[in-house]
Amino acid sequence: MSWDERLNVLLIGGGMISREVVLPTLFQERRRGIVGEIAVASRRGRTIAECRRAFPGEDFAGRPDPREGEEESRPDSYREALSGMERPGVVMVATPDHLHTEMTLEAIEAGHDVIVMKPLCLKVEEAHRVIAAAEKRKAYVATDYHKRMDRAVRLARYRVRRGDLGEMLHGHAWIEEPKYMPLDRFRLWAHESSPFEYVGVHYVDVYYFITGLRPKRVAAWGQKKFLPTKGSDAYDAVQAAIEWEDGSVLWIQTSWVCSEKNSAMTNQGLQISGTKGEYWADHKFRNLHIVTDEKGFEQVNPNFFRHYDGWEDDDTVEYVGYGFESISRWLRDIYELHVVTEGMSEADARGHREGKLKEWEAGQRPLPRQALIGVAVNEAVRLSLDNNSAYVGFDDKMYPRLSE
Repeated sequence: MSWDERLNVLLIGGGMISREVVLPTLFQERRRGIVGEIAVASRRGRTIAECRRAFPGEDFAGRPDPREGEEESRPDSYREALSGMERPGVVMVATPDHLHTEMTLEAIEAGHDVIVMKPLCLKVEEAHRVIAAAEKRKAYVATDYHKRMDRAVRLARYRVRRGDLGEMLHGHAWIEEPKYMPLDRFRLWAHESSPFEYVGVHYVDVYYFITGLRPKRVAAWGQKKFLPTKGSDAYDAVQAAIEWEDGSVLWIQTSWVCSEKNSAMTNQGLQISGTKGEYWADHKFRNLHIVTDEKGFEQVNPNFFRHYDGWEDDDTVEYVGYGFESISRWLRDIYELHVVTEGMSEADARGHREGKLKEWEAGQRPLPRQALIGVAVNEAVRLSLDNNSAYVGFDDKMYPRLSE
C-alpha cells in the first residue's frame, strides 16, 4: 500500500507538557499535512478524558478508553497502542524520566522513530542501550532539548563559535520552578527525579550545544528542607559545578520550591564569560508583562510557546515559539527521511538513513550520542549527592566515576 505522506504519531503520556505543548503541536502539524493519525496512550482513562476536554474539536485515539473506567491503572496501554501502530510512525515519549528508556527501546524495536522529552534517560548504561538500538535499526531518536531552538541560545552559539567571546572561563545558569510542580504536577514521581535532573539538564545541554565541550568532572549539593515536611522525599534544590574539558566551569542552580505567587512559572537564565567577552540573558524576563484581574501580574515569554490568531482565519489558533519549533523540527526530519527513501530498496534506504543520521548528529540535532552528555551529567550529579558532594569524573564512554 502506498504511503499518503503523513506520519502516524503515538504520544505516550498525557500530562502537563503533552496538553500544553505536544498535542497542540501535533494538531497543528496535522493541519499542515505532516502528521496523519494521532493516538495518545496513558496509564489511566482519566488522563485521556482530560486531553479530550482540553481539545474538544480534535480527533485522536485514546488508550485506555475512559468509558471502561477512568481510575484503573493500565501500565501496558502504550504497548497495546504500539502493537497496532502503522508505519511510518513516530513515538513521542512524554512520561516521567525514569520510564523513558523502556518505552524508547520498545518503540525502536517496533520499527518506529522516536522523540523523547528531555532527558533521554537517567543512566549512562541506558543511554548506550538506546544508542546501540538506534544504530542497529537506523532509527531517528531525538531528545527534545527545546532550548536549542531558543533564539537567545542560538545567538550565543553563533557568537561563541565565531570566537567573539574568546576562550571560555566560567558561567552561571539558573532554572527554578514553583512548589506545585513536585507537590501537584509530579507528586507521584518527584522523588524519582530532582529539579536538576528534570530541568537543570537543559542548561547542561545548552552549554554543550553552545561550546561543543564535554564535561570533565562534577560536584553537586542538594537540600531537603521544605518538601519532606509535605511528605515528599524529593530535593527542594540542587546545585552543581561542572568543569569542562577546557577547564571552564559552569555553575547551575535549580529549585522546585519557588513561590507559587511568582510572576512566571520558571525563573531561568544564563551568563557565560570568556577571555574576550560576556553573554548574559535572563530567559524569564523577555521585557513583556501582562496584568489582568484574574491572574494579576505575569511576566510573559513570547518566544517559548504561545497562541496567536491564525493569519488566514481569525477564528483559528496558531502555535508559535521554540517549544513548537523543536518538536516540529524533529518531526520534519523524520518526514524527510521517509519521503526521500520512499521507493528505495531496503538496503538503499538503510544506507541513506545511516548517512543522514551521522550528518545530523555531527551537527546540531540532539540525537542519542549528543543526548548522552546530559544523561552523564545527571547521573554524575546524583552520584555526587549520594557521596557527600564528592567530585565525579567520567571515563571514555561517559560513565561517571567517583574521583580518587
